[in-house]
Amino acid sequence: MNPLFHFCKDRELKSSIAEQRNSIYRIAYSWCHDEALSDDLTQETMSKALNKYKTLKNPASLRSWLYGILANCWRDHYRRQREFIDIEDCILSNEQTPESEYQRQFITDSILTAVADLPINQRQTLTLVDLEGFSYAEVADILQTPIGTVMSRLCRARKSLTQELLNLKTQMSDTRQPSLRIVK
Repeated sequence: MNPLFHFCKDRELKSSIAEQRNSIYRIAYSWCHDEALSDDLTQETMSKALNKYKTLKNPASLRSWLYGILANCWRDHYRRQREFIDIEDCILSNEQTPESEYQRQFITDSILTAVADLPINQRQTLTLVDLEGFSYAEVADILQTPIGTVMSRLCRARKSLTQELLNLKTQMSDTRQPSLRIVK
C-alpha cells in the first residue's frame, strides 16, 4: 500500500483520539471527584492510546477502546492507592440571587454526594450509560464484565439515586424557607 495513505490514516486516528480528551476527562472526574487525579488519568489514557493506536482493530469503536483504557488506568490507580478521598468543593459563581444560588448548590452537592456514595462499580456503570450514552454491551466490554452484571449494577445505582433524591425532596419540603420582609 501507499505509505502516504498510512500516514494520513494514522494522522486522522490520532486527531480523533485527541478530540475525545474532554469526554475522557469528564468521565474520569465523575469516577474520582478529584480534578488533579482526573487530569492525570486523562493524560495517562491519552498517552497510552496514542502509543498503542495501531492495536485498535476497529476505528468505529474508538470511544469504547478509549474508555476501556481509562477503566484500566483507573483500576491501576485504585490498586496503587487503596485509599480514596472524595473532595466536593464546588463553588459556583453567577449573577443569580443568593437564595437561588444556595438552592442550586445544595441540589448539586446532594446529587454529587449521592453519586459519590454509590459503590465504584455502580458509579462507573451509571456514568458510562447515563452520561456518555454507551450501550450495555459497550459498557460490558469497557469494564470487562458480563452484560447482566452491567444491567444489575445500573438498576441498583438508579434505585439508590432515586431513593436519595426522594429523601432530599422530602427534606427540602419539610424545612421552611426563611422569607425576606421589608422593614420601614
